[in-house]
Amino acid sequence: MNWLFGRQRSLKTSNTYTVTTLRRSLVVDRERILGKVAELEGYLSELRQILPESFDEYVRSIEKRRACERILQIAVEAVIDICAMLVQGLRLGLPAEEDDVFDKLAQHGVLSQKMVETLRRMKGFRNILVHEYGRVDDRIVFDVAVNRLGDFEDFKREVLAALPKLQSQAE
Repeated sequence: MNWLFGRQRSLKTSNTYTVTTLRRSLVVDRERILGKVAELEGYLSELRQILPESFDEYVRSIEKRRACERILQIAVEAVIDICAMLVQGLRLGLPAEEDDVFDKLAQHGVLSQKMVETLRRMKGFRNILVHEYGRVDDRIVFDVAVNRLGDFEDFKREVLAALPKLQSQAE
């Protein structure tokens, strides 16, 4: 069993079977990516619904603060997951580190360099939320929730533009 692309009957199979298997597996990856994009859209919608209108209201409600922090965390994790799925589906090789996923996608024209820099900042923000919870700056979290959701939208646009490339790689 090839963990990237599904089961193949034997090493002596015809090229037609191998291509068919790869095509079918990459379509499944495409569906998984679209599912993860939909999941990301759901997180952003939830965040917009619960986000207070003012910073004062935000800091007064620990429930809203924690909910916003958690939604932002899992939204960034969804972005990282999508990137990993693209690297896997496009067979770009195993990344040595998590940031290598972003670099591989930029090197192969899937994501812009500007988006890669944005993703690095997103990941750093997520790491603060996860690992330095007691030192989270409420102003920064609120600012991200109010002013940086467009970064997620830009990411989705670049990913959706890359999906035809994923399909053509399988053919």
